Amino acid sequence: MATTQAPVPVSTIRASSQRLQCPIKTHSLHFATNSSNFDKLVKASLSLKQSRKKTLTIPHATPSSSPSPPTTFHGQCYVLGDNIDTDQIIPAEHLTLVPSKPDEYKKLGSFAFSGLPSSLYPIPFIEPGTDSTQYLIIIAGANFGCGSSLEHAPVALGAAGVQAVVAESYARTFFRNSLATGAVYPLELEQEGVNKQCTTGDIVTVDLERNVFINHTKGKEFVLKPIGDAGPVIAAGGMFAYARKTGMIP
Repeated sequence: MATTQAPVPVSTIRASSQRLQCPIKTHSLHFATNSSNFDKLVKASLSLKQSRKKTLTIPHATPSSSPSPPTTFHGQCYVLGDNIDTDQIIPAEHLTLVPSKPDEYKKLGSFAFSGLPSSLYPIPFIEPGTDSTQYLIIIAGANFGCGSSLEHAPVALGAAGVQAVVAESYARTFFRNSLATGAVYPLELEQEGVNKQCTTGDIVTVDLERNVFINHTKGKEFVLKPIGDAGPVIAAGGMFAYARKTGMIP
């Protein structure tokens, strides 16, 4: 997936505003349907992670015992704008929580999207007094998951109960971390401005077999880009679980 970074002149106030909006544009997730490139990505990621002293693990990141991965997700959606960064998804003060510990994993989910400004998003993603969300599908604009390259970001969404994110485009690191952890399905839309045609609380369906996103409340259907070979990795529980399941590693 190619990524471009717009020049940011440090001498102007406008530049500061651009940096705050995370001006990283992402393009088509071309490797998702290219098996050769995808296998190289998985192997490279495994090599990188095995070289680290610590690897982020989550309780559900184990090979799926079901005979086939899920093909549809259905429920209420939560609608966001462009440039939702990882600090809005999970603020830095909560990164001390260890996802491999079930209690802390659950608590991490309770803080998902707690960094969103209430002036723009008055409906809470997590209702007070609860630790999970009623919104199983996230609808967003362009450049979702920009900012810091935190594996905690997709993990927090998965811990909160999110099944899929449907966005115009993603920051490369968020998409990669979603695969690495198997936390959520990061799905990309063919059409721009879909989030502006949806409202938080709409009943929606994501159909991975037909590659469509359906808003039942609005009576509209939109085309998704195929997730391709990335789907089985997420269904398996992440890259390590997928590598074990397919015999890449013991």
